Amino acid sequence: MKFLDWLLTVPQYIAPQRSLSKLVWRLSRLKHKTLKSIFIRFFRVAYNVDLAEAIRQENDDYESFNDFFTRELLPEARPAPPNDRAILSPADGVVSQIGQVRNKSLVQAKGRNYSLEALLADDRELAKKFTGGNFATIYLAPHNYHRVHAPIAGTVEKVRYVPGKLFSVNNRTARCVDNLFARNERIIVELSTEIGSVAVILVGAMLVASMDVVGCKVATEIQRNGGSRRPFDVPTLSAFSKFKSGEELGRFNMGSTVILLFEPGRIAWDKSLEHSSKVQIRQSIGSRVA
Repeated sequence: MKFLDWLLTVPQYIAPQRSLSKLVWRLSRLKHKTLKSIFIRFFRVAYNVDLAEAIRQENDDYESFNDFFTRELLPEARPAPPNDRAILSPADGVVSQIGQVRNKSLVQAKGRNYSLEALLADDRELAKKFTGGNFATIYLAPHNYHRVHAPIAGTVEKVRYVPGKLFSVNNRTARCVDNLFARNERIIVELSTEIGSVAVILVGAMLVASMDVVGCKVATEIQRNGGSRRPFDVPTLSAFSKFKSGEELGRFNMGSTVILLFEPGRIAWDKSLEHSSKVQIRQSIGSRVA
């Protein structure tokens, strides 16, 4: 770990993570025409955001900054490959880590691992399913499209909300903060598929004010559970329990990370996929072997 990395990460331990995220939540939903236009314009310039693939391509088409940030793409923008055995990327972003779950742990960064069981909020039965299996961690940068899609067709078995910290999830923080993805707030979506259980984990981060899953009222359930001090299962609406491969599953209201888990011997990652590979939704990142 470099001293500069450590020095730039330390402020996150003392920053009011939750308060900052609540502030961003409010600001990002302002519908004041001038303010939201300033936010969108500044963001597009700062992060070189291209709206060519978006359904709405003008700044004024969006009601708020969050409406812009969670923008929807044109249906024809990202066609799925014709191979029906393909495992699809759930998000636009960069592969920060990819490989196999070894010794019940996943790679967070070079020389730094974290526990599978801790990631899954101490759900031992679920952890058993993925021990020895395959995982991929995809980081979404601010400029990326921020909706999350199903990597394979399946039925939602469980959606679990896990409270936690809101550290940044960029590469620098991943190199410095122990058990980063098992410490941060997250939503675990367990899918039942033709190749067994698949987990799609949305990991919250600094300034990620909320995460949504289609067919779940996550924010409502957090309030109902008294501010979410313990993990709990979120009821799903039966009308949204089944998802086709590549169909929208959820979204981040600011940038973050998606972690995929597969049971042992069920998939093989594409050989071209490696650390720092850029991916897009519905891009083939692997294939079924079972």
